[in-house]
Amino acid sequence: MNMLTYFVTGGAGFIGSTLSEKLLSLGNKVIAIDNFCDFYNPAIKENNVKELILNPNFKLYRADIRDREAVKKIFNENKIDVVMSLAAMAGVRPSIENPCLYQEVNCLGLQNILEEMKLHNVKNGVLASSSSVYGNCKEVPFREDMIVDYAISPYAATKKANEVMAHVYHKLYDMNIIMLRFFTVYGPKQRPDLAINKFTRLMLEDKEIPMFGDGTTSRDYTYVDDIVDGIIKSCEYTLNNKNVYEILNLGNSSPISLKEMINVIGKTLGVEPKIKQLPMQPGDVDRTYADISKAKELIRYEPKITFEDGIRKFVEWYKENKDLYKM
Repeated sequence: MNMLTYFVTGGAGFIGSTLSEKLLSLGNKVIAIDNFCDFYNPAIKENNVKELILNPNFKLYRADIRDREAVKKIFNENKIDVVMSLAAMAGVRPSIENPCLYQEVNCLGLQNILEEMKLHNVKNGVLASSSSVYGNCKEVPFREDMIVDYAISPYAATKKANEVMAHVYHKLYDMNIIMLRFFTVYGPKQRPDLAINKFTRLMLEDKEIPMFGDGTTSRDYTYVDDIVDGIIKSCEYTLNNKNVYEILNLGNSSPISLKEMINVIGKTLGVEPKIKQLPMQPGDVDRTYADISKAKELIRYEPKITFEDGIRKFVEWYKENKDLYKM
């Protein structure tokens, strides 16, 4: 494969840094942008990129995608082949507390990226959406052709807006774009606010675990390496085809209940979880469950990591890096 230059937004984050590492290992160049905001401890992101910045084929810009001039500078200074937009304010519950910030970062930020793609004639983009757009759809598994007009959080609404705006740029400017609806990504480097990381930390500290609801809510947990594989295959598809606009689910198609998730972590750690049951939180969906048949057919996406294996890999990594996650 010829060396290509990938522009990864959110490149110091959980998925972005894992993706960048994989792209570099395949012989590509990676241009990354990240603002190292304090949504969680910025030292975690610094740790994510400490090895990457030693690679001459990796270039990091410490800037914000809301800053149009900073984004323009990156496109002016680099010949970009593919944009992989992962940067966003993430999380359902925080978006309810600060919806204007989510609108600004997720919508204006992506608009800046799309505008510079247009102006610099960059024709290929793989952009992050979310399983949150499905809200509380009654029918499962979730298919990409379902109507998703009933978001139940500001975060989900911004991701639906991203899909719609990306389609505008596809139609007007002949861009090849794939929107990826990620389903609960976990694995090494996972954000500290997410349940698997948080529950692992609490169990190791012999503390109570907050369980919202009766434990029957479920998520389609997807290991980060499987997600990265799907992202790269999506990039290849945009590069090798014309007139592309697709929405794809990237999940594991095997939902795990909250109770089961807690039990698997406890078993892996060899501890008995102490559970504190709390009411369901606003904005939380009852379940996520991906139909991945379209991704299998279109890009040959094939998740390989079982939940038990993924938790084992995460726990091994976490134990070596737990000092970063002390709150």
